[in-house]
Amino acid sequence: QVQLVESGGGLVQAGGSLKLSCAASGRTFTPFTRYSLGWFRQAPGKEREFVAAINWSGGNTYYADSVKGRFTISRDTAKNTVYLQISSLKPEDTVVYYCAADFRGPGSINSREYDYWGQGTQVTVSS
Repeated sequence: QVQLVESGGGLVQAGGSLKLSCAASGRTFTPFTRYSLGWFRQAPGKEREFVAAINWSGGNTYYADSVKGRFTISRDTAKNTVYLQISSLKPEDTVVYYCAADFRGPGSINSREYDYWGQGTQVTVSS
């Protein structure tokens, strides 16, 4: 089993920035453990939406069109942690952000491709 724990959410004013973190634990990670990581978000009453993904080495990243230019995904392989830097926050960014791990593929926009999920972290943007 793998546990993913997100942090960094909170209340921020529109136009501000946040950096979300997600730490993976629960299994033996080695420098050869390959897994991709993704961020998704979900508003109340809506489906979970892909935000960004990064492959095992960090060399390839993918973004939803709606967040390109404002969101940056990165990872620290040694710390088994993935980050999501969000800038120029908008009120519509007020949702719960989830991280997910995929041990089978290079990263995907499809939530079904992911094996493990975190509990989510709430981001609230005030106007």
